[in-house]
Amino acid sequence: MNFISIQNIDSLDKWVKQALKIKKNPLKNKKLGKNKTLVMLFFNSSLRTRLSTQKAAINLGMNVMVMNFGSEGWTLEFEDGTVMNQGASEHIKEAAEVVSQYADIIAIRAFAGLVDKEKDNAETVISGFKKYATVPIVNMESATGHPLQSLADAITMAEHKTEHRAKVVLTWAPHPRALPQAVANSFVEMMQKQENMDFVITHPEGYELNPEITKDSKIEYDQNKAFENADFIYAKNWSNYNEYGKITNTDPNWTVNAEKMALTNNAKFMHCLPVRRNMIVTDEVIDSENSIVIEQANNRTYSAQLVLQKILKKSF
Repeated sequence: MNFISIQNIDSLDKWVKQALKIKKNPLKNKKLGKNKTLVMLFFNSSLRTRLSTQKAAINLGMNVMVMNFGSEGWTLEFEDGTVMNQGASEHIKEAAEVVSQYADIIAIRAFAGLVDKEKDNAETVISGFKKYATVPIVNMESATGHPLQSLADAITMAEHKTEHRAKVVLTWAPHPRALPQAVANSFVEMMQKQENMDFVITHPEGYELNPEITKDSKIEYDQNKAFENADFIYAKNWSNYNEYGKITNTDPNWTVNAEKMALTNNAKFMHCLPVRRNMIVTDEVIDSENSIVIEQANNRTYSAQLVLQKILKKSF
């Protein structure tokens, strides 16, 4: 069993309920991971993902090994038939099989390069390990998705569920750097699995996400209109998908502020963190009682623990 995408979740409602059960007693299955090892490979930096996934493994009694590939590992080659006379020192074929000998589960974090759309969409790193590794693979954020985050988001919204049919808004916000679409993509896919919520994506024209992911999700280019009567506001930046990886808009009017939140139904504010204060969202909003970003971060442990628990039960 691999956990690569939010699409690996057969029933989101069941998974969320199981995660909330784990949260009540996180050490219940402490013996499940005894003598099992999680190897975490980081091709990019991390705070919440690294610590929460490691904590989840510890809660299950697993041993954990962590490697930062950027500074500690050999540069990998992923193409077949390549004459390796340039920078790469090791091929994914050997690397994946070797790491598999040390691990019972491999968790990988590898961001989009934001240069070659086709290469990013092919998920070169995750796909390479999935193809050649001989143990289960967990996606800790890849070029196009961050399923552990979106599962934590679903858990968090369930804890703050409304009595009425909730309206959830994913809003683009400005950022000084070009960021991947991964978090937004997985949040969209997660929301498409929600049966009792209305979902709206709002962003400047030209900042559409991959249409193969958004499908028939509602898109509203007027942010104020999108915010009206919303129960959850999820802010996130992503770089241009069509003019791939570029920043073509830094309009500060898209920053989430108190005036915009006043248009909502006393909405909860969400963000995956880290967040650029007073660019993505103002201090007034993120420091308010309606901000649940810290709870989101806490629930990262239980989303990861649920995934690891399912793999341990199914694969061993």
